Amino acid sequence: MKYSLLSAALVTMLGLSACEKTTVNNPAPAPAAVAVPGPAGPAGATGAAGFDGAKGATGTTVAVPGPAGATGATGAAGYDGAKGATGATGAAGYDGATGATGAEGTKGDTGKTGGDTVVIVPAQK
Repeated sequence: MKYSLLSAALVTMLGLSACEKTTVNNPAPAPAAVAVPGPAGPAGATGAAGFDGAKGATGTTVAVPGPAGATGATGAAGYDGAKGATGATGAAGYDGATGATGAEGTKGDTGKTGGDTVVIVPAQK
């Protein structure tokens, strides 16, 4: 379909361009009459005064902050607080009771005379 429409348009264009055209020469137009202005007429009457327009709404005012103020003076030092009361001295502790004397140990055997003597010598490194 796409090629058939294109082909038909091409054939139509060639057919129309092959036709002979006749040239028509129109005669030149006659020169137009030039109008010459006459004298000026009297001035017209003054027109009525126009109406005043409506007044526009007033805009809002925006506050602009000023410069920063000077730094304030340093405050006075505070008073020292009162000293707390000293606590009471504690009571003295009790002395413990003396313990009982221990029982007497058993008596050892009487030593023997003339026994062997053993000497232990440590090893050399």
